[in-house]
Amino acid sequence: MFLEERRQQILEYLDKYERVTVELLASLFTVTRETIRSDLNALAAEKLVQRCHGGAVVIRRSLQSKLITDTGDNFEVLLKRLQSQKRKQAGQQNKGKNMNGKVCILGSFNVDIVAKVERFPKGGESLLAVGSTLGPGGKGANQATAVSRAGAKVHFVSKVGKDQFSQFAYDHLTSSEIHSFTLYQSETEPTGNAIIYVSQENGENMIAIYSGANKTISEDEVAAIAPELEDSDVLLVQLENNFAATLSAMKLAKALGVKVILNPAPFSTHALECLEYVDVITPNETEASQLSGIDVQDLASAKEAAQRIVSQGAKRVIITMGARGALLLDGNQFQHIPAFPALSVDTTGAGDAFNGALASGIANGQSLVQAATYASAFASLAVEREGASNMPDHKQALARLVQR
Repeated sequence: MFLEERRQQILEYLDKYERVTVELLASLFTVTRETIRSDLNALAAEKLVQRCHGGAVVIRRSLQSKLITDTGDNFEVLLKRLQSQKRKQAGQQNKGKNMNGKVCILGSFNVDIVAKVERFPKGGESLLAVGSTLGPGGKGANQATAVSRAGAKVHFVSKVGKDQFSQFAYDHLTSSEIHSFTLYQSETEPTGNAIIYVSQENGENMIAIYSGANKTISEDEVAAIAPELEDSDVLLVQLENNFAATLSAMKLAKALGVKVILNPAPFSTHALECLEYVDVITPNETEASQLSGIDVQDLASAKEAAQRIVSQGAKRVIITMGARGALLLDGNQFQHIPAFPALSVDTTGAGDAFNGALASGIANGQSLVQAATYASAFASLAVEREGASNMPDHKQALARLVQR
C-alpha cells in the first residue's frame, strides 16, 4: 500500500470512530508503530488530526467532493427504504440530554464583502465607506458557527465553486470550531457571495446575495449526508440553497426521525410547500408578514400572523422581532420571549445567531421555550460584535441569562 493510500484510510477510520491508537493502526496496516507515528504526525501538521498520547483524535472530517455513500437507488427509493425501517427507540431515548447534542446543517457558504457606511445611500448616490472587510458568510455557515459556539456538535453541508474562494471556504471551515463538514464543488457556478452595507447610525444592514454554487446541490449529494443526519438530533435549513435540495433534506430528516428547524430566509413562497416536514419555523417580522399576509408591527399582529402560519400547516412558530424579543406559538399556547438588553453594533448575523443557538438548545435537550430564551440571550451578544460570523460562546450566553 502506498503511503498516501494508508494515510487516507487512517482519515477514513477517524471519520468513523473519531479516535484511534498507534497500536491498533500498526496492526491494521501491518506496519511498524514508528511508521504510524510518522503518518499521524504528518496528518497533524495538516491540521486534520490532533496527536495525543498513544494515538490521535480527529479535528475535522475530510473535505469531500464526492458522495459519502452510494445508495444505488434514486432519492425516492432511498426515502421509502428508510421509512420502512423502524429506528431503534432505545438508542434515541438518551440523545440530547447532555451537552452532546448534534445538529446537521444544509446551508449556504458565501464570501461576504462588507462596507461600513455612515448611512445607507439613496438611489443613484455614491458614498465613501468608512471601512470594508472580506470574510466568510452565508446563513448556513454562520448558523453552523453559532451552533458550535453554543455548545453542540455540528456537521455542515454546503457547496462552493471551483474558483479562488473555494480554498478560502475550506480553510475557514478547517480552522473554525465547526466539528465536521461536507463541502461539494460545482463545475458550473462560482462560490456564493454577498454585498453588505452596515449603517454606522444604528447597526442596521442591507444585503444583496448571489447564491452561485449554493443553488446547485443535487439529490445524490443530499442522499450522501444520510449517515451524518441519522446521527443528529436536529436538521437546520434555510432558503439560500436550491429548494429541491432543501426539501429533500427535510424529507430525509423526517424519515430518520430527526427534528427539523426551518429558518425561512431569504423569504420564498416555497416555505409554505414544506411545512409538513418542519417541526419549528422561525421567520422574522418581515418573513412572518409575507408568510401570513398580516403586517407584523407589534405583539398583537405577531400573534395573528403566527396563528395564520399554523393554519397553513406549521406545527410550531417562533417569530423573531428584534428589540421586541420573540413570540412563540406551540399548539394553542403563546409565549413571549423578551429581548435581552444589548448595545447594537452590527445586526447582520442576529438571525443566524438566534437560529444556531435555538438548534443547539433543542439538540441538547432543552424545551422549546428554554431553547428560545437561550437563543435570545445568545443573539443579544452577537449584535454587540462586528461581523455576521463573529459569534459569542456558550459561557457568555449563560452569563447573560443569569444577569436577567
